[in-house]
Amino acid sequence: MMADILSVSYALDSALAIVSLHHEPVNSMNTAFWTALLKTLSELEANSKVRGIVFTSTLKRNVFTAGDDLAELYAPRTSLVQYINFWVISNTFLARLYTTPLLTIAAVKGACPAAGFCLAMCCDFRIVTQDASMGLNEVAIGLSVPGNWIKVMISIVGQGMTDKFTQFARFVGTEEALKLGLVDTVVSNSNALEPAALKLAEKIFESPDSGRWHIKGLLRGELGRSWGDRRALEREAHQSWGFLTEKKTIKALEAVMLRLSKRRDKSKI
Repeated sequence: MMADILSVSYALDSALAIVSLHHEPVNSMNTAFWTALLKTLSELEANSKVRGIVFTSTLKRNVFTAGDDLAELYAPRTSLVQYINFWVISNTFLARLYTTPLLTIAAVKGACPAAGFCLAMCCDFRIVTQDASMGLNEVAIGLSVPGNWIKVMISIVGQGMTDKFTQFARFVGTEEALKLGLVDTVVSNSNALEPAALKLAEKIFESPDSGRWHIKGLLRGELGRSWGDRRALEREAHQSWGFLTEKKTIKALEAVMLRLSKRRDKSKI
């Protein structure tokens, strides 16, 4: 099952793991997807040879990941128990990624909304293609952006810009994202992503890891610990479930899923 979601290869004498995401057609992030990511991160952290990770998409489409699978959020097709499990696993991974001592790089091609963008923001560096677009756009489908995801964005671009991006579901193009520091490097196309990531990692690996680990812990440890607290995540899931079971939320999600299904049908014609 995990092989249908991601694969791992190695570069720079096995010091850098390349995690290729290939859950066709758009890397929808369901429970199995998040579970595979969490398992992979744990295995790589336990590997003494590995010093860093690159996350990249090898989809046929120009997409990094389309974000959380809406079926995990659509109350009529799931349950409170299933949703709590989904929420705990996904956010446990994000909190772990945010604080991992490993060097982390998101190599982003094309579209990168919502949960996929949160994954990218939790990394130390973001390298994107010229045509990439990104944002926490949950408001566009009638949902709220999770509080800890907002805090991560604030830590990168400040509260003022985060306010505008999250409240109004604003997507950011590469030029603006680079100017704001939301991304670190822009490359011409997807073929240039991995070479740029390897070059960056090789440069950083010239220095010992210990100092970087310590500073990362100082900067991110407090948020990471509160974010990854299981009881807090379960409480958060209970609160979100109340919102997801409201008629207006269900109706909004139904409209989005219908629109997306029509797009898929057209793409087959």
